[in-house]
Amino acid sequence: TPLRFLTWSADVYPARTAVVHGARRYTWRQTYERARRLAAAISARGIGRGDTVSVMLANTPEAYEAHFGVPMSGAVLNALNTRLDADAIAFMLGHAETKLLITDRELSPTIKAALQRCSRKPIVIDVDDSEYDGPGERLGELDYEAFLATADERFEIRWPQDEWDAISLNYTSGTTGDPKGVVYHHRGAHLNAIGNMLQCDMPRHSVYLWTLPMFHCNGWCTPWAVTAIGATHVCLRAVRADLIWQLFDDERVTHLDGAPTVL
Repeated sequence: TPLRFLTWSADVYPARTAVVHGARRYTWRQTYERARRLAAAISARGIGRGDTVSVMLANTPEAYEAHFGVPMSGAVLNALNTRLDADAIAFMLGHAETKLLITDRELSPTIKAALQRCSRKPIVIDVDDSEYDGPGERLGELDYEAFLATADERFEIRWPQDEWDAISLNYTSGTTGDPKGVVYHHRGAHLNAIGNMLQCDMPRHSVYLWTLPMFHCNGWCTPWAVTAIGATHVCLRAVRADLIWQLFDDERVTHLDGAPTVL
């Protein structure tokens, strides 16, 4: 399971920077604790092995943490395509039998309309990103940080019972009908993450800039790959040339979309 990558990096490189997002900085120890608190908060809502937790998020720390915190609870992560309309999102929420939804405030118009189409509404948790000051409303009962604050610090990770257990559920865009769902298992995600490290020539302590959407096939398993080498995730909610060049200078980015950067 790729969950081992996070516990390993937190043990070996506890004080190194793991995640960067604007002014926010998290070490590997902090990142592990935040993911574990997310798992504990999900579990406290009666959600566990085999249940689905959906996220409608930009490339922010919360999207990254979900790739570990959701499966740490035993649940299956469903990362929704932020570019789809309310009808497609509503279908995915219903088909996946989503029990809990974590959603970015910017995307509230689509999510609000989608929830109105759902016969069974999930628990909704809002993400109010510090790097976003545009329009949007909160739809849930708690925001993400308050949700983490409800976590039981004694929570123990629910490791998969079998390496073939589901870790994530992804859907097509539904261009030829209703979206089709595909399941990743822990073993496959683990092996694909290792393959990414090798194919993309990612040495230990690389700096990876997130321009690839994490919702797209779980970022081709890159959230897990970058973690396995104790590298740094630089989050970027909007792909704009000025932001990318500034991050190259500020964060000394070494990899972009998996490939080494060429400046």
